[in-house]
Amino acid sequence: MEGQSHVALMGGDFNPSLVARIEEDGNESDRLEGASGDDQDAAGNKHPRRKKYHRHTPYQIQELEAYFKMNNHPDEKERLELGKRLSLESKQIKFWFQNRRTQMKTQTERHENNYLKRQNEELLIENIRMKEVMGNPMCCNCGGPAILGEVSIEKHHLRVENARLKEELNRISALANRFLGRPISSFAGLVHPPMSNTSLELAVGINGFSGLSSVNTTFPIGLDSKDGILNTLPGMPLVPPPPTGIARNEPFEKSIFLELALRAMDELVKLAQMDDPLWIRSLDGGREVLNEEEYMKICPPCIGMKPTGFVIEATKATGMVLANSLNLVETLMDANQWAEMFPCMVGRSSIIDVIFSGMAGSRNCVLQLMHAEFQALSPLVPVRHVKFLRFCKQHAERVWAVVDVSVDGIREVSDAHTFVNCRRLPSGCIVEDMPNGFSKVTWVEHTEYDESITHHLYRPLLSSGMGFGAQRCLASLQRQCEYLAVLMSNISTENHSGITPMGRTGMVRLAHRMTRSYCAGVCATMNMWQLVQIGNVGEEVRLMIRKSVDKPGEPSGLVLSASTSVWMPVSHQRLFDFLRDEQLRSEWDELSHGGPMQEMLNIAPGQDRGNCVSLLRATAAANNTNQNAMLILQETQSDASGSLIVYTAVDVAAMQVVMNGGDSASVVLLPSGFAIVPDGFPDSARPNDCNGNLIKGNGGSLLTLGFQILVNNQSPSAKLTMESVDTINSLITRTIQRIRAALHCN
Repeated sequence: MEGQSHVALMGGDFNPSLVARIEEDGNESDRLEGASGDDQDAAGNKHPRRKKYHRHTPYQIQELEAYFKMNNHPDEKERLELGKRLSLESKQIKFWFQNRRTQMKTQTERHENNYLKRQNEELLIENIRMKEVMGNPMCCNCGGPAILGEVSIEKHHLRVENARLKEELNRISALANRFLGRPISSFAGLVHPPMSNTSLELAVGINGFSGLSSVNTTFPIGLDSKDGILNTLPGMPLVPPPPTGIARNEPFEKSIFLELALRAMDELVKLAQMDDPLWIRSLDGGREVLNEEEYMKICPPCIGMKPTGFVIEATKATGMVLANSLNLVETLMDANQWAEMFPCMVGRSSIIDVIFSGMAGSRNCVLQLMHAEFQALSPLVPVRHVKFLRFCKQHAERVWAVVDVSVDGIREVSDAHTFVNCRRLPSGCIVEDMPNGFSKVTWVEHTEYDESITHHLYRPLLSSGMGFGAQRCLASLQRQCEYLAVLMSNISTENHSGITPMGRTGMVRLAHRMTRSYCAGVCATMNMWQLVQIGNVGEEVRLMIRKSVDKPGEPSGLVLSASTSVWMPVSHQRLFDFLRDEQLRSEWDELSHGGPMQEMLNIAPGQDRGNCVSLLRATAAANNTNQNAMLILQETQSDASGSLIVYTAVDVAAMQVVMNGGDSASVVLLPSGFAIVPDGFPDSARPNDCNGNLIKGNGGSLLTLGFQILVNNQSPSAKLTMESVDTINSLITRTIQRIRAALHCN
């Protein structure tokens, strides 16, 4: 069979693998159709004689289909008559009807299998709810804990109902065994301890799937979004919150979380699969943004209406990532690994509670309550504190989905006083394994936030989705996975004299630690930082201090951090190229000692030199023995959504130990650097340059400067002095002035 007949037979649930198998069977039969009985017996030998390849015409297929509907088992006489009418041999008619009956049987079994799986999952969810209710009975009149004896009849009915559900589950399991060839677990012991944390491992090729559930939950991404679990509650409203004054009911809350996670997963799949008119191109043509009117028609709000004063940002991006799906899922479901993978976007993250720990010891159907701080590298953009559910689901053997959705709108009254400046609507990614160890990742970011608390310079950037959007998330994921690939491979680096493979790994880890420390100092996402208010410092400069005592990799004493953001009338790419050019560094960096820098080492994961870890030395210091003991460790990151340059002075002796494979955790770091993003302004709203002219073309950029200095290395209990504040404030001012002068935008 060929052409449209496949689609007509399969309808909206067709399976490409099934079609390929049927085509293969059909082609084989076509090659043997004209053979004699002996020839057909010889077909099982090692070297069968191939017959002329034959395909039926669309007219023949149409007539055969019509006859099949009336009689799917024609006898010899009927086959001869049909063959004369269609100019086909009787054996060709026979083979066609055999293949058609096989296809019909396979399709029927698959539909029955999907139905049984849906029923199984529904019973599983209902069973969990029943167990939670039985474990914590509540009084229907007062809402408080039930007194033993008053609920004996109700509890008896629940036990009877639970026993009935178990019997039904066993019956369905037995029926599924008929079609799957192996029994489905009765799910009596579904709840397992949380999975152990494993580091992200890159693979060349597809890893095995040992330990996963044996059930084949086929979900053809891109063709059909009607998953069993996802459509159990498609139109059911969320359970209303308990009345005011009722004590916290954990089973009741978990049931709400479960329903919310299922609806969020359903919405994520729709957002990831659909294109126009749900997703449209941005004005600059570089991003996919959400059509809000079309979205409201397709996806009704699952966490309530948008709060007053909030605005929406929603973007989608698709790309290839150098990691397999299982490792990516492990990274996203582990709070620490997730924060390490997105160091510039995720500050602190933690798992508050594990609602459901998965099926058959895998990450499939894991549901956990999390907290995270999302950050943009600027003191002018408030950190977004979000409490959300993260739900992981395996939709096919090599297809996973991870979705986030805020819970702030459905929490109990005890949490109502907490100020929420951001809500995470169903967002996340769908990961599909591809050849050669890559994965295709479709990322969706959908957020509502309070725009009034953001500085006006950053509002266009955030509203466009470039600040926290899908493009930035995907770029960060690709870059970090490339770094990991370099660490785990034997790829040589440029200018690699004197460094071992272990040393290369240590340098990259040291640079990542430096970058995370810089981001924390700019965004104040770590508890160790304390905000400092001083009257004579500009309101757009953030000052913070932290005290460190005998911590590995931390300077002992009082550390002062200062950061600010300014608008620059030059493009993002031009500003990044200028700041990373070691030959021009003396025009703004006081650590260069008035001369160009020499690059001693460069570790880059790919062809883009904008993403690398490098070791620099000031050439002016080479002849000065007093200054020759310091080097500059630097990491640069760049993509269409922004760039980052972070550097710090390091001791030569300490770096020599790291380059020889020693421990990098003891190297003391005080990072400084720049974060650069496009300003996001349309031409009609962009600020003027220094001469009063409107900036057009590539537009301007937003530059964030951050510096950390050691104020007092004698005692961590020392107090901050105005002299230290004036020193770091003067450093920021001089650096901005030098950059503007070098770029001729004074």
